[in-house]
Amino acid sequence: MGRPADEAKREAVLTAAAKSFFEHGYAGSSIEQIAADAGVSKVTVYNRFGDKRSLFAAAVERECEQMRESMKVPEIPSGDLRDRLTAIAEAMVAFLSRPKMIQFERRVAAETEHEPAVGAAFLAAGPHRMMRAFAALLAAMHDNGEIQVENPELAAEQFASMCKGIGDLERRFGAPDDLKRNRERIEGAVEVFCRAYAKR
Repeated sequence: MGRPADEAKREAVLTAAAKSFFEHGYAGSSIEQIAADAGVSKVTVYNRFGDKRSLFAAAVERECEQMRESMKVPEIPSGDLRDRLTAIAEAMVAFLSRPKMIQFERRVAAETEHEPAVGAAFLAAGPHRMMRAFAALLAAMHDNGEIQVENPELAAEQFASMCKGIGDLERRFGAPDDLKRNRERIEGAVEVFCRAYAKR
């Protein structure tokens, strides 16, 4: 009986913490207010998370997990390599273009200036984990004989960078999403990647 209640309390604290941190910033948030918003005692928060920095890191990791779940890469077990890469690229760019993702990255970047551990937590829970998953997919394509890639991690980074271009940077600084340019970037990324790595 205790475990579900404990988990519910933990989720309530993380939900309240994420809301506070991303609305008011790290410095503008307090354990006391987060505990009140979550309906638990201040002692409960300290017992579960230790301190505010650890709570922030846990909130960042939870947000990253939820965002990863929203990035659904279409399952295309067979078919043209270009079609599968295009589907992956479209999912990636759509994910990065979401207003919540843009706001999230802005907040984390702002907090990292004062608390470097915040940026490290975000990178570990978000981008680095996603890149490892994509690299594993490329390694599987290599093993299947579709591509020749000696360094899947580097190839994953190259493909993601080509797909994004400076689009994510532009969006972070307020430029509207350019769907036509996104399409051009994706098509170019798939073409360059296949020329470099596809087996002929």
